[in-house]
Amino acid sequence: MNVVVAGGTGFVGRPLCRELHERGHDVTAASRSPDGVDLPEGVETVRVDVTEPDLSGLVGGADAVVNLVALPSHVRPRGRSHRAVHLAGTEHLVRASEAAGVDRFVQMSALGVDSGVRTAYFAAKRGAERAVRDSDLDWVIYRPSVVFGDGCAFLPFVERLASARVVPLPGGGDLRIQPMWVGDLAGPLADGVEDGERAGDTYEVGGPERLTMAEVVRLVRPDAVVVPVPMPLARLGAAVAGYVPGSPVGSDQYRVFALDNTVADNDVAAFGIGEADLLTLDEYLSGATP
Repeated sequence: MNVVVAGGTGFVGRPLCRELHERGHDVTAASRSPDGVDLPEGVETVRVDVTEPDLSGLVGGADAVVNLVALPSHVRPRGRSHRAVHLAGTEHLVRASEAAGVDRFVQMSALGVDSGVRTAYFAAKRGAERAVRDSDLDWVIYRPSVVFGDGCAFLPFVERLASARVVPLPGGGDLRIQPMWVGDLAGPLADGVEDGERAGDTYEVGGPERLTMAEVVRLVRPDAVVVPVPMPLARLGAAVAGYVPGSPVGSDQYRVFALDNTVADNDVAAFGIGEADLLTLDEYLSGATP
């Protein structure tokens, strides 16, 4: 298959492009900054900005398109909004793929997108899912929990939270997440590209553990002292912090801290994978990647 991966030189894109290449597909990795990225020989790279309305030149001749283009949920971008990247970018890719007769469209969404939590990130992701579902394409949607690995945005975010030994966390950091290693996500994503019987399916996937944010902080910084912050005070503090340049938190992050990010039934099982087969965050931090 001829597969175009939008966001193919990014954190999730690189492992996926390698996986697709190893499976024998012709892969094009598209991104805003494709130069100097470590990808297998034979993977073509191309410069593209999905916020541009006309993407016909990117997807023409493709059998499948994978949309991984994203901004981290905790980023408050300047000049590039979540709506422009996640929603409008998806709409542009969908429209071009329909016109080009693409056989398969794989969309990377996020766990919690249907929770009703009101953040710019989730609102844009919800709209992007609607654009994909309402299209004439054979689509597959993935909703992962937090994804970690080399080049991720999540662990640097936690490191910034824990930059001082004393770490104040809303509600004591009781928010639970189900972090998944990016290397464990690449295979299921590639299956969604290849397997026509998965068309119209949405998969909610996570890692092998359900950890609180306090536990994650202590894994990243073992000497951290977590100080519980009452939620009303945390809401006020996050609103103020949102005006501080470089602050890792803001009102949207406060809203997310009130939402568990775990799956009731882990859909990795649909790909023949058991949770016990997945890499834990502690194993990754200890250098135990395959």
